[in-house]
Formats: sequence, structure tokens, C-alpha cells
Amino acid sequence: MNLMKTAIEAILSNIESATELLDENVINEFMDILTESKNVFVIGAGRSGLVAKAFAMRLVHLGISAYVVGETISPAIYDDDCILAISGSGETNTIVSAVDIAKNRGSKALALTSYPESSLGKLTDSVMLVKGKTKIDIDDEDYIKRQIDGNYVSLTPLGTAFELTSLIFLDGLIAELMKKMGNTEDDLKYRHTVLE
Repeated sequence: MNLMKTAIEAILSNIESATELLDENVINEFMDILTESKNVFVIGAGRSGLVAKAFAMRLVHLGISAYVVGETISPAIYDDDCILAISGSGETNTIVSAVDIAKNRGSKALALTSYPESSLGKLTDSVMLVKGKTKIDIDDEDYIKRQIDGNYVSLTPLGTAFELTSLIFLDGLIAELMKKMGNTEDDLKYRHTVLE
């Protein structure tokens, strides 16, 4: 039980410290591109993909046409669309490849990553910096430091800190979009699925 509480505190601490790095200009760029695009495509691998799907759902609730890359109903992407990619490392091959294709077709591209200078970051029109330990941050030096400190189990394994911080950031962005678009919670509820 103590370990669980400590892990939760570590996750919350990461989110709070990452929030200090939010850039108002980037948030405005994201909102402009998302609201001016005909369709928004989202992509992420693994747990980042689940975060992308959660964001796509909220975009639909806002009345924005959104698709998850890789789903059977996703149409082709065009120059009046945008793609939003989530990758802690910014080097996940499938994510970088999809964004490269989208850019070659003339669409705008947005990224959430811990590494703005990554391959993904360099491809996109705007990057939201999301600090958090990612899979590539795990190395022998980190392991030795944890051992010396007496932390034998990582409290936020693999990309947990990045993924959860991304989820929180994107939900915060939804709140900003609601205000920008003049949507209320009732508007979102109206668009919520009823086939459950």
C-alpha cells in the first residue's frame, strides 16, 4: 500500500513539474490547427495509442471530425487535414513514418513528445513538450542510481509518466478547446455515443 501511494505521488509530481513547461504559443497553435482542419487524425503506439484514442473521442464530442490511424474506417489524409502524434521518444518508426506520409500529402502535423529535437519533432508544425521518463530513458546508469537510492522497483515503469502526463495535457487542451469553440458540457454530452 505504501509503494502504491508513493508511485501515485511520483506520477502527480511529474505532471505538476511538466505543467510548468507548457507554452501558451504552442497551445494556441495546437488549437488553431485542430479547429481549422477538416479532419484530425491521431496516432500513438501502445499505451500512447490509448491516449490518442481517448483524445479522439473528446474531439468528436466537441464536434471535430477525428479518426484514429490504423482503424478500418479512417479515410485518406489530405492537405486540409492534420495529424496529431504521441511518442515519448519521438523515434517510434510507425509514428514517424505515418507523420512523414501525412506531411508529404500536405497536411499539418502536431506532436506530443519528450524530445522536440527527435525525428518526429523535426517533422511537425508544432510540438508540445511533455516531460516524463520514456522507454529510452531506461539505461544501466538509471538502474544503478535506483539501486544506490534503495529504489529496487521503478515507480513509473517504462513510459508511464509520459503517457499519463500526455493524457492530462490533452484533457486540459479539450477544456481550452471547449472555451474557444463556445461548447458546454451539455454540447459534449449531446454528441456522446448512445449505442452503449
